[in-house]
Amino acid sequence: MGGVEVLYIGGEGRSGSTVLAALLGTWTGFVSVGEIRGVWRALDTDELCGCGEPFSRCPHWRAVGEAAFGGWDQLDVDHVLAVKAAVDRTRYVPRLAGPAASAKHARALDEYCDLYRRLYRGVAAVTGDSVLVDASKHASLAYALRRAADLDLRVLHMVRDSRGVAHSWSKQVRRTEIADDEVYMPRYSPARAAVLWAANNTLFDLLGRLGTPVFRLRYEDLLAAPSLVFGDVLRYLGLPAGEEALRFLHSDSAELGASHTIGGNPMRFSTGRLTLRTDEAWRREMPPVARLQVSALTAWPLATYGYPVRDGK
Repeated sequence: MGGVEVLYIGGEGRSGSTVLAALLGTWTGFVSVGEIRGVWRALDTDELCGCGEPFSRCPHWRAVGEAAFGGWDQLDVDHVLAVKAAVDRTRYVPRLAGPAASAKHARALDEYCDLYRRLYRGVAAVTGDSVLVDASKHASLAYALRRAADLDLRVLHMVRDSRGVAHSWSKQVRRTEIADDEVYMPRYSPARAAVLWAANNTLFDLLGRLGTPVFRLRYEDLLAAPSLVFGDVLRYLGLPAGEEALRFLHSDSAELGASHTIGGNPMRFSTGRLTLRTDEAWRREMPPVARLQVSALTAWPLATYGYPVRDGK
């Protein structure tokens, strides 16, 4: 791979991307940055890094800001957010899939991609790692980044049974990265979660057809047989998949070190041995009507990804 090497984890939220990114970050030469699109938010909220320090006091991210931009204070964050709003939204994906709609749009897109190029290069300069794992998930960012000529972008499309995702979005989950306030992640109805799941996953299917390398893996397979799935991922990347490369994995657990990650679920703060277990609480707890509704709304992608359509059984 040439240029800045980015392994982008895409898909719908609550599909296991944080676990996948944590595991990927244990490989030699790989570094997980979490959901790096959250850096612009962290500059404002000063949320906790995966190491436990507030963003503004984390030595890693201070060094990244210096390497990428000459210091975070050199960025006009309001302008960055305005550029983001102009190009990085799901409804803009049709425009991002084709030629730039106008010279103004092309300039905004080039500027936005350049911000990420500089950010990724800053991380690489600080860590010395050659492959950056970005679990930002959003399709619109992946579609934008594919336009960056000197960015070597490869995508891991993470999917999970839509009923499990919908059930997870129905729960109240605190954003533990915000230490000085009680803030919760959004919650969605089963129907809303089903529509988002179908739309976001379909966009990554289409991204592969546009020429961006995309490798799909299932959350349930990863947790059931991590060594097998990671062997497939290594082969996708053109890397050796022997036992030495997978030494951090055990049959049902993995060894995790401290990380400097942005965004993601609370498990990103975990270190040491992580038990790898599929969360299938939805099979016991999800109301039958909600299960049927989600199954009906997501039937075609479910079948495409190899899941049973009839009520998850």
